[in-house]
Amino acid sequence: MKPTATVAGEARENPVTHDDARMPVSMTVNDRVRTVSVEPRTTLLDVLRDELGLTGTKKACDRGECGACTVHLDGRRVLSCMILAAMQDGKRITTIEGLERDGNLHVMQAAFIEHDGFQCGFCTSGQIMSGVAMIEEVKAGWPSAATTDVGRPFGIADLSAAEIRERMSGNLCRCACYPNIVDAIAEAAATS
Repeated sequence: MKPTATVAGEARENPVTHDDARMPVSMTVNDRVRTVSVEPRTTLLDVLRDELGLTGTKKACDRGECGACTVHLDGRRVLSCMILAAMQDGKRITTIEGLERDGNLHVMQAAFIEHDGFQCGFCTSGQIMSGVAMIEEVKAGWPSAATTDVGRPFGIADLSAAEIRERMSGNLCRCACYPNIVDAIAEAAATS
């Protein structure tokens, strides 16, 4: 075989092809260990939807601006369109499909239904995933840009509509269901 490329002045006999570049990644998705073979530039969003068939996580802007692809990565909310799947080996991922337990909706899912927190529904999974994580952040005492006194502990009782709006500002709703979304999150927070 003829040399096809040089690396630091040395000829390479076997160039890397697209198929050769795939790598195995094992992650726990919705409490189930899943191993996939991914090309290094593949996003977590594309693996969830295309490889694992978890289409509840939506692909909308594909540039980290809308929040429709929000999932939990080791308990923290992330935009799955901005994260490489190859870097998630050993990580724990939760998608909208993983929130319900034993056929019972998560309190946030039920609150969204009760308060009609959606119209077209495209952003809903990301809104719900972000809302669930946001409540955990509040329980951990994390302040936001809307927090008036960052010097004192912050808790669920301090979660005003302004706080919810600020903390959810990375999730966009094209149908403008924001008042209903805020009400749903407030109810879920009060029962969490």
